[in-house]
Amino acid sequence: MGSRDGRQREASIHDNGCADDDINLHNLSPSNKSSDSGIYGAVFNLTTTVIGAGIMALPATMKVLGLVTGIVLILLMGILSEISVELLIRFSVQCKATSYGEVVEQALGSPARILSEICIVLNNAGVLVVYLIIMGDVMSGSPRHSGVFIQWFGANGFWENRRLIILIALVVLLAPLCALDRIESLSVTSAASVVLAIIFVIVACVVAFIMVVEGKTDPPRLIPDFSSEQAILDLLVVIPIMSNAYVCHFNVQPIYNELEGRSPQKMNKVGRLTTVICVFIYWSTAVAGYLLFGNNTEADVLTNFDKPLAIRFSEGLSYIVRVGYIFHLILVFPVIHFSLRQTVDALVFKGAKPLCKSRKRCLGLTCVLLMLIYMASTMIPSIWTAFKFTGATTAVSLGFTFPALIALRLGGGSNGLSSRERLFSWVMLVLAIMVSIVGVVSNIYSMQE
Repeated sequence: MGSRDGRQREASIHDNGCADDDINLHNLSPSNKSSDSGIYGAVFNLTTTVIGAGIMALPATMKVLGLVTGIVLILLMGILSEISVELLIRFSVQCKATSYGEVVEQALGSPARILSEICIVLNNAGVLVVYLIIMGDVMSGSPRHSGVFIQWFGANGFWENRRLIILIALVVLLAPLCALDRIESLSVTSAASVVLAIIFVIVACVVAFIMVVEGKTDPPRLIPDFSSEQAILDLLVVIPIMSNAYVCHFNVQPIYNELEGRSPQKMNKVGRLTTVICVFIYWSTAVAGYLLFGNNTEADVLTNFDKPLAIRFSEGLSYIVRVGYIFHLILVFPVIHFSLRQTVDALVFKGAKPLCKSRKRCLGLTCVLLMLIYMASTMIPSIWTAFKFTGATTAVSLGFTFPALIALRLGGGSNGLSSRERLFSWVMLVLAIMVSIVGVVSNIYSMQE
């Protein structure tokens, strides 16, 4: 019996490029148990990866989709994303892969790994650029909205210089956190960022509830508007933007590697807890933001809070919302940057010793990446522009296309995918490709308008 099991195992490895049983990756990680991140630290890190700047665009997507459609789509995207994360973890463990690129290479070959890592670089860099754009909009203002510093200190000061304010924030606040070389070191800042996000959601929901009760809000749209060509185009563009909301797959393996007593089952629990938290936060933010500002909801809803909200203490609440979320983004920034830096290092310095063991290389990469991100943030006009392109390309690829291909390629053998899982993987793959094509075509068409 043992000999036959061994032959079956060898055949499975030959066919799929990895073993079919759940192999513990404890010995593959350079960290030891004393420095491992616990389950709640993992939840905070994964939640921080998910909840970033994308949450600010959700009220604007709700304006296009309508309340009912938007609520349903947020839930469906969360469920799809969680299933794809569980598939990714399952086959990463089987293949002894410790990064997103490694499991892609096992399933699809070296060229696919390079492509996936390029997607991670573009997606994460785009997200970090969006963070800096939001910080600049909120602190120094945008063409249609006043910044916090202008409201506090008046005009005609250096704080009106958006590029300078972003640079100061980058050097003073972000660079020290980005210089850390282990994601486990960011667990405390991740927990703080989640708390700040929750405070933002609570304040927004309370204000929205008061204004609804007092009859100070306009009736919301419940379903999408199909009355014009522009409305349909907006609808096609907004669906890829929503695909940004749950993309955390590039950080799943690093978080799993540092999870105490790690196993696929334990990581699945981390993923499910994260999904529940994110769905409720997204629901609350999208609905509250849309009810507050209606058809005037901006792509970055934080900029809407520069005006009085027709309730008591609205000025103080608007400052709490805007400044609190800026600090949230400051704490989220290094978590996304960590994955970006690891991926760039894997592409440029393939075969070199781990980045955590080369402090000079780590600091050098950090400085170069931050400089490039800063330069891009001064050239891209709004977060909507960034999100609609990353959502239709890199976000869909990382969150759905690659996980579906991995599952279909490595899901053979006696312990592979069930017929139901295989069907779901095909459906996810087809939907991802359709969203990418429609999103790219719609974005190109909208640019020509």
